Amino acid sequence: MPTINQAGLSELVVEQDSNSEINQTHHHFKIFKPFGFLSQFVPETRKKKHLLGELHSFPEKTMAIGRLDHDSEGLLLLTTDGMMSHKVRSKGIEKEYYVQVDGDITPEAISLLQSGVEIGINGSKYLTLPCKAFKLKVDPELPSRGRKIRDPRHGPTSWVSITLCEGKNRQIRKMTAAVGFATLRLVRVRIGDIHIDDMDAGEVIELDGFDEVF
Repeated sequence: MPTINQAGLSELVVEQDSNSEINQTHHHFKIFKPFGFLSQFVPETRKKKHLLGELHSFPEKTMAIGRLDHDSEGLLLLTTDGMMSHKVRSKGIEKEYYVQVDGDITPEAISLLQSGVEIGINGSKYLTLPCKAFKLKVDPELPSRGRKIRDPRHGPTSWVSITLCEGKNRQIRKMTAAVGFATLRLVRVRIGDIHIDDMDAGEVIELDGFDEVF
């Protein structure tokens, strides 16, 4: 009876794992992450925060592609395919955000956002890449955040569309602050060609043809 040495056994195991990965049916989702949720499934130590697993019964090994911080809302993509997650995160894909800022944002501030502004990242200065930015003529129709933004008596607010191909920590909040307009609400509405459409906060939709989009 033929025997398999250790090297041959290792190669066999790798081949089996590879075939298993190829034959596995993966699942992909888009969700409207609500305000106050972390973009993860595993809780942080000694912190009681809402997690993505509360929104839907996701398959095992589902992971978020990128993230939105606790205070941000909107489009988040999830997948069970680690290779697809890496592919999407590494391609510099456009991400569009609707941003409500404190005050009536000026053309000068919009121009600065478009050109790039200096922000702080991990204790160092960073100049953001040129991006797309424009003031929205009408307020976007979005689900209620579930928590009051602020009292209207404190002055006007305005909405801006900002589209980036990068994603530093809390980058947009730092960018609007750098031009003198603090972010009050931040909602991601598009990743590449996938849009938030008219989803409600907390809604989950399974996607077909996800591999073809990216």
